Amino acid sequence: MILVWLIVVLLSGGMLCWLIARWNPMAAKWIALFAVLADLAILMNIWLQYGRGTHTSTDTWMIQYQTAWIPSFGISFHVAIDGLSMILLLLTFFLGTLAVLCSWKEIHNRTGFYYFNLLWTLAGISGVFVALDLFLFYFFWEVMLVPMYLLILIWGDKNRRYAAYKFFIFTQAGGLLMLLSILSLYFTHGAKNGTYSYDYFSLLNTQLEPATAKWIMIGFMIAFVIKLPMVPFHSWLPDAHSEAPTAGSLILAGLLLKTGAYGIIRFVLPLFHQAAVDIAWWAMLFGVIGIIYGAMMAFAQTDIKRLIAYTSVSHMGFVLTGIFAFREIAMQGVVMQIVTHGISTGALFVLAGMIKERLHTRDIEKMGGLWTSMPAMGGVAMLFTMASLGLPVLGNFIAEFLILLGTFQANVLLTVLASTGLVFSALYSLRMMQKVFLGPTTSGDKLTDITARELIILATLSIAIVLLGLYPQTVMDLLSYRLH
Repeated sequence: MILVWLIVVLLSGGMLCWLIARWNPMAAKWIALFAVLADLAILMNIWLQYGRGTHTSTDTWMIQYQTAWIPSFGISFHVAIDGLSMILLLLTFFLGTLAVLCSWKEIHNRTGFYYFNLLWTLAGISGVFVALDLFLFYFFWEVMLVPMYLLILIWGDKNRRYAAYKFFIFTQAGGLLMLLSILSLYFTHGAKNGTYSYDYFSLLNTQLEPATAKWIMIGFMIAFVIKLPMVPFHSWLPDAHSEAPTAGSLILAGLLLKTGAYGIIRFVLPLFHQAAVDIAWWAMLFGVIGIIYGAMMAFAQTDIKRLIAYTSVSHMGFVLTGIFAFREIAMQGVVMQIVTHGISTGALFVLAGMIKERLHTRDIEKMGGLWTSMPAMGGVAMLFTMASLGLPVLGNFIAEFLILLGTFQANVLLTVLASTGLVFSALYSLRMMQKVFLGPTTSGDKLTDITARELIILATLSIAIVLLGLYPQTVMDLLSYRLH
């Protein structure tokens, strides 16, 4: 039941933060930090126990737990963890810890309720990554939506209400389409096999007519590409990112977008393999459009958080293109991109939050020359800017190189077009660096460089992105727990 405890610790930690903050707001912060660190420690222990060494093809799942939940409807509480889930859960608790630390000085009102929403969002994301019952998966998909909506609505910036509503409507619309698809699959499976079940392994064996499979798959795909996000379903993302608090942006970029990619890999490809093959060219095309469009829109932004948000659209285009290349090397690149994008773009949002805290603006036209007063922050920003544009020695380079290597075998023209995204990424990255840290100084105020707490956050992220660039084999080894 260790996987159940991972989620219970976060849910109960969130409740405790909310209750105890009435008497001691500082205690709520420590409880939140302890809850996420406890989960990270549990998961590291599972990794050391199961995730090391060589595996055979029968080793697909490290841990499984299943018990009846609503047996009359064929619903079970079925959770399991394999290599892909392990990688994403490690990323979740790693970035979750940093999200708590980011909020330490930033959040001053309703502290307990804030940490309640933060931990419940992480619990929902964790549940999505381990659920193997489609009803349970949908349940966790909704659990992560509401607290994220509240984080933006209550603690966001000036235009937070509009951003929160837009985020909620887009995600909820996709979620309802996915629910219709889950129910269609459930009834189709029941009609053919005589037993009604939401269980992943039962549904894998469902024989579907090609037309039925296509329509059911579309419901799943729309829900997942809205979260990813794919152009033209991306418009909620820049608004949500720019208005969310720093920790909200970190979780959005680092984790919430990844649930879309995970859903495609875990559910769409195995359950509707032939239908997925049939739409592969179109999916890759939309991925390439996302790469180029996201990069060009990033170049046009003056709001630093909107700029970084559009880089996410571009980077997630690589993920979509790599998934539908149907090549093992591209899929390894996709998982690397999921991890490295979470770290590098998460770090850029953290830096944007720190700069806004000091200058009280997100407009890059009002910044400039910050390297003079904040050389340490400038150095870290340069590192993550280089990571974002995919320079060697940093994790993003490995990810994008493997994706392009795999997609080249599938479609040469789309790979060449995707490669132009790397040129555009250099343009927006260098423009951001130039406008914010170089050039003449625009702020006359004396600015403080990185504090000890900020140093811990940024140093941890910096070490992670360099280690992934120098030694990506750790991720590859975990992926040897192959997907069904």
